[in-house]
Order: sequence, then structure tokens, then C-alpha cells
Amino acid sequence: MSLLSNTTVLLGKELRTEFRSRELLTTTVVFILIVIVLFSFTFDPTADESRRFGAGLLWLAFLFAASLMLQSCFLREQNNDTLSALRLSVTDPFAIFLAKLAANTLFLLLTELLLLPIFAVMYNVPVLPVLHWLVLVFFLGSLGLSVAGTALSAISAQARMRELLLPLLLLPLLTPILVASSEVTAGLFDRSPFVQWQGIGFLAAFDVVFLTALWLFGEYLLEE
Repeated sequence: MSLLSNTTVLLGKELRTEFRSRELLTTTVVFILIVIVLFSFTFDPTADESRRFGAGLLWLAFLFAASLMLQSCFLREQNNDTLSALRLSVTDPFAIFLAKLAANTLFLLLTELLLLPIFAVMYNVPVLPVLHWLVLVFFLGSLGLSVAGTALSAISAQARMRELLLPLLLLPLLTPILVASSEVTAGLFDRSPFVQWQGIGFLAAFDVVFLTALWLFGEYLLEE
């Protein structure tokens, strides 16, 4: 019960901080929008190639946007030694990670859903018939990005070259989940949409495994 209450309080702090400044959401939305608009000029919106390549492009944009969002995840706690104060204020250090990955997942999912209609219009891909499946895939993929990214953000925040270290660690680690998310999304974008249950199962297993690892070893990641 203490874990849940601590996580709720910390999550409220994360949400208030972001919605007060709106720095991460604004930067992420603008970045993904530029990528979507830029690459839309290289595709024929009536061709089948836009359906096949659009999913990969969409998740590639989500990856780089997530790296921007996750970069400052723990950097903000370096000021005035806030991280040490947070560790002393909670009974379970996992609550810090749980609150941050919940906030990152919500921010990333909100960004994806806001830009999905723009992507659908520019790439001529109908999304309403498969919207519920897209929300599920976006949630599982965003959770995977957030779990791994939050853990790596805690590691890179204490490194000397932290601006370079996080992308270098994040890109190879998230390759499997990006491939699975792109394939499942491409199946949903097909002219005859279908659900790749194997890909959804892989995304769920990835999230469970990395969330368990974060729960087991998260306390060591917070040590200086």
C-alpha cells in the first residue's frame, strides 16, 4: 500500500511539473509533426507503400521523440540534490521509477494519439476501424520505451557524457520492440487489417520482463 501511495504522490508531482511548463510535450509534438510532414512529401498517399512504410516511420519518430522526453527524466532531479531527498521520502525506491515511467508512458501515449489523426490524413490511412487495436499497440510499445528508457535515463544522468550516452544505450536495446511494434502497426494499416497476436504477445512479454528487472535492480540504479 505504501508503494501505491508513494507512486501516486510522485506521479502527481511529475504531472504538475510538466503541465505547468509543457516543455516536453511541446517539443515532442513539434518534433514528430516535422518528421511526419517532411516524409509525407516522399510518399504517394494513394500507394500501398505508404501503408507499409508508414508504420515504421511512425515508430521511428516515436523513438527519437521518446529519447528527447527521457533525456531530462532524471536530470531535473540533479538540481539541489532532489533525487536524494526523494529516496529519503519514500519507503520503496521502486516508487520513484514507477512514477516516472507512468508519467513518461502517459506523455508519450498522449503525444501519439494527438498526432495519429494528422498521420492518417497525410498518409491516407484509415485508422478509425482499428483505433482500439492501435491504442493497445501504442500503449504496449510506449510502456516498453518508457520502462527501458527510464532505467537508462537513471544510469546516464550520473555519467559525464549523458547527452550522448542515453541514445547510444537506448537504440540497440529497443530495436526488438520497435520491430514488433512496427510490424503489428503495419498489419493494422493494411487494406485488409489483421492483428498479429505474436507481435502483441512479444510486446507484453517485453514489458513484463523489463518491468520485473527494474523492480529487482532499480534501487542499485539510484546509487551514485
